[in-house]
Amino acid sequence: MKDLDSLLPGAGINTRLSHIGYDPADYHGFVNPPVVRASTVLFPDAKSMETRNKKYTYGTRGTPTTDALAEAINALEGSAGTVLVPSGLAAVTVAILAYVAAGDHVLVVDSVYGPTRHFCDTILKRMGVEVDYFDPATGAAIETLFKPNTTVVLTEAPGSNTFEMQDIPAIAAVAHKHGAVVLMDNTWATPLYFRPLDFGVDVSIHASTKYPSGHSDILMGTISANAEHWPRLIETHGTLGLCGAPDDSYQILRGLRTMGIRLERHYESALAIATWLENREEVARVLHPALPSFPSHHIWKRDFKGASGIFSFVLKVNDPQKAKPKAHAFLDALSYFGLGYSWGGYESLAILVNLSDRKIAKAPAEGPVIRLQIGLEDIVDLKADIERGFAAANAV
Repeated sequence: MKDLDSLLPGAGINTRLSHIGYDPADYHGFVNPPVVRASTVLFPDAKSMETRNKKYTYGTRGTPTTDALAEAINALEGSAGTVLVPSGLAAVTVAILAYVAAGDHVLVVDSVYGPTRHFCDTILKRMGVEVDYFDPATGAAIETLFKPNTTVVLTEAPGSNTFEMQDIPAIAAVAHKHGAVVLMDNTWATPLYFRPLDFGVDVSIHASTKYPSGHSDILMGTISANAEHWPRLIETHGTLGLCGAPDDSYQILRGLRTMGIRLERHYESALAIATWLENREEVARVLHPALPSFPSHHIWKRDFKGASGIFSFVLKVNDPQKAKPKAHAFLDALSYFGLGYSWGGYESLAILVNLSDRKIAKAPAEGPVIRLQIGLEDIVDLKADIERGFAAANAV
C-alpha cells in the first residue's frame, strides 16, 4: 500500500517524521533524497529561459534537496510554504524584514533572544522602524501598546533564558484586529510540541540548528508562513538571496527522522532534573514552564504538548558580591556539561545568563541565572555533575 499522502495526516508523530519530505519513487527507490549541489541551471531553449518556465531556475531558488526539507517542515507546521536560511538568527531577521518598512512600529516581547533584540535596536532603527518591548505576561492587554503604524508583533514562547510563557492566542487576536502580522520564534517547543499557526500566529520561525539537527554541527533556520503571508515571505527571501545549503538540508532531514524520540528524552530528563533542583537548598527558583510552581505554567499546560530540554535556575546567594564568583565556580566544576551557547544537541550544556538588556522582564533578584541544556546522557550522571558544581559554588 503506497497511499501515504492520505495516511500520514492521521499518523503518530514519529511515523510522520519517518516519512515526510521524500518519496523514494522520485529517486530510483533510494530511501533518502540525494544531495543536489547547484548554482547554475540550464534551460532547454531561449523561450523557457525568458519565461522561467521550469521548476528550478537557479540554486538560490531551491533544489530538490532543499525542497524536500521545506516540504517536511510544511507538513510539521501546517504552513503554506517554508523558506530555508543559513541560521536561526537569519530566520528571525528575514521574517521581520519581510513585513516591515520605514515608518512602521514593531512590538517585541521583552524576553526575546538577545541577538534578535540587537537586530531590532540597530538595523531596524536605522531603517526608521520604531521598536517597543512588551511584558511577556501582557496577553490581551497588549492592545494598549498598539499604534496606528504597528505592523508586526514578534513573540517568543517561552521567553529566552527565563522561559516566561505568553498567551499567544490572545496576542494574535489583538494583533489581527489591528491588521498586524504575528511572528513567533518557536525553537524551544518545535512544531512537535506547539504549532504556532494553529494558535493564530502568521509566521513560525525555527532555529533548526537546534533539535531538528540534534548533533551540534549544522547552522540553519526555517521560516514558515500561512497562505495569506506566504507570498511576501517568498518574495523577500528571493530578493535577499539568503538560502539554506543542500548539504545542510540533507543533514537536517536526517535529524528530523529521530527528533521525536530525542525530544521525548530531552523532555523527560530535563523535567526530572528541574524537579530535583526545586528541592536543592542551593537553588532559589527553577525557571521551567512545565513545573506547576512556574508562574505561567497554566498557559504551557493549556497550549503545549510537551517541553524541550532547556531551562534555567536561579543560584541562591546571600552576598551579591559573590554572585558571579559562585556562578563561575559552579560552571568550572562541571564535567559532563560543556560550557557553550547553543543547545538542542545530544550533549548537555550550561551558561551563565546575561539579562542586562531587559527593559521590563527584569532579572531575578535572588541570584545569578544559570541555563542548562539537558542532553541525552544518563540522569544520574548529570545530577552528580551538578552536585559537583554546587559543592564548588558553596566553597566560594
